[in-house]
Amino acid sequence: MNEKNVTAVERKEDIFDRMMHLPVLNIFEPFYKKYKEGLMYLFFGGLAFFLNIILFALFTDFMKINDLLANAISWVICVLFQYVTNKTWVFDGHVEGTAALIKQISSFFGGRVFTLVVEEIIILIFITWLGFNRIAVKLVAQFVVIVLNYIISKLFVFKK
Repeated sequence: MNEKNVTAVERKEDIFDRMMHLPVLNIFEPFYKKYKEGLMYLFFGGLAFFLNIILFALFTDFMKINDLLANAISWVICVLFQYVTNKTWVFDGHVEGTAALIKQISSFFGGRVFTLVVEEIIILIFITWLGFNRIAVKLVAQFVVIVLNYIISKLFVFKK
């Protein structure tokens, strides 16, 4: 079968791969192919980042929920989003069998629990104890968490 007869499914292309074939975007395709994992992590990590900040602000400023509890609730929602997007588009985390899936889910959520503890400590110290601006602290904490989450996902959860 020649290259033109191979379907996107047979090449395992996702929606982002197919978008790179569009006339306006195809000039970026070599760069995209070379750095796809990092670009996808930045894209979906960015979405999760903004979702987390918006939820945190909603819970703390409008619903008047305690900072630590608001952060934990935001975390649960965002980690579910992150697992689906990381598994599907970022790291191609397909696994065979129930045992492998359970191991992957456990290591993903275990890593995220670790970074939640890091973030909660940052919030406790800088918002609760020292009274710094909650959104500023949350932004800094999110950057720390994003880096740690990438390292954990790359090295332990979705390793090839």
